Amino acid sequence: MRYLYGVLWALLSLLGYGWLAYGTARTDSAQLLLLWAGLFALYALLFFIPKHKVPLAWLLGAAIAGRLVWLVAVPALSDDIYRFIWDGQLLAHGHNPYQYLPTDLLKVPWARAVGLDEVLYARLNSPHYYSVYPPLLQGWFAVATTLGGASTLAAAGWLRLPIGLAEVGTLLLLPKVLVHYGLEKNAAQRRAWLLYGLNPFLIVELVGNLHYEGVTIFFMMLCLSFYQKQKRVLSALALALAVGFKLLPLIFLPLLLHQLPGPRRFRYLTVVGVGVLLPFAFFFNPDQVLHFSSSLDLYFRRFEFNAGLYYLLRAVGTWLLGYNPIGLLGPLLSLLSLGGILFLSYARKVPFTLPERLLLILTVYLFCATTVHPWYVAPLLALGTFTHYRYPLLWSVLLPLTYLAYAQVPFQEPRWVLVLEYGLVWACLAWELRRCLSTRHS
Repeated sequence: MRYLYGVLWALLSLLGYGWLAYGTARTDSAQLLLLWAGLFALYALLFFIPKHKVPLAWLLGAAIAGRLVWLVAVPALSDDIYRFIWDGQLLAHGHNPYQYLPTDLLKVPWARAVGLDEVLYARLNSPHYYSVYPPLLQGWFAVATTLGGASTLAAAGWLRLPIGLAEVGTLLLLPKVLVHYGLEKNAAQRRAWLLYGLNPFLIVELVGNLHYEGVTIFFMMLCLSFYQKQKRVLSALALALAVGFKLLPLIFLPLLLHQLPGPRRFRYLTVVGVGVLLPFAFFFNPDQVLHFSSSLDLYFRRFEFNAGLYYLLRAVGTWLLGYNPIGLLGPLLSLLSLGGILFLSYARKVPFTLPERLLLILTVYLFCATTVHPWYVAPLLALGTFTHYRYPLLWSVLLPLTYLAYAQVPFQEPRWVLVLEYGLVWACLAWELRRCLSTRHS
């Protein structure tokens, strides 16, 4: 009977993932939210089942099985894959993906010859912007599109491969890192596989929707593992690889440097700097640097989605000025984010551990961002496993509501979703911070 319940739970979960993967469109809000609700309801049951009735091996097996469901699925909830293919086709045929705007290539003969046609162009979500994906990702895009040929499904499979391998790596590595930070082995495994491995949000957004935050998370865990073991050069290399797939982990560099003795900071910084910049050297000339930086600048000045603090300030600014002040608010919030990151990195009297500081640094960044797509929060959940803070878990439950924005074209975000999402997350964070600080000051 004990195993019967486990098998039934697994079958229902896999059915839900399969339905999401192969039978649900992003615009079908009712079905989408019903499936999300069902998956999270099943997930919640795991927290109420006595530990002795849920073997550790079963938790790991169920986590891997949930990811395998997506093996041959083209992402239906994200269209980023088409820019991956576009950039990959460019590089595979000897063209620099940072050099061209997709709009400039529509009528170029050689672009059509390599498959960059109107059909693929119509699926791009940012055709008027230069690519902002780092060089290591661009290299894999080229490999995956070459191996996948003209098939989107085959390309999706190859593009998904490093994410799936990285996720398995994280499931095996995360408990070991947790042990380094004071947890007993079995407790570390249970926490890692329950909070990270079986969270439906992470399964769907990373392996399912093809987001490379999964690879970044693995290298960040590797970075922390080596850092804790005082293998600083290896830690710096792992951090550089994490940045090679997503630039985000650079926000942790001030804290990691500050924790080191003075002479070792320069070596750590040098290894990270060379590891990050060297792949860029194979792609960039001065024009491409301007293209890349201009797209990053536009990200902060024009893009906006699911942003809590920014939307609040935007409403006030629009009321006062009569127009959307994103061009001003974007840089100001970036400065506020930088100030928070530096404070959490260098403040000595703040009673937070290293993992807690990492968690709060990323939280500050996300709260100040003008664009917070659901998968941006995935690293926060990984860092949350090192602490007693559970607001990342709450956020993961609420983020699927943001897909309601795609129920109509053009997309429109329901205000009640934003109020509910950020109201609950901010309230939970405030309560947990108050509890933490009061406990440590008592």
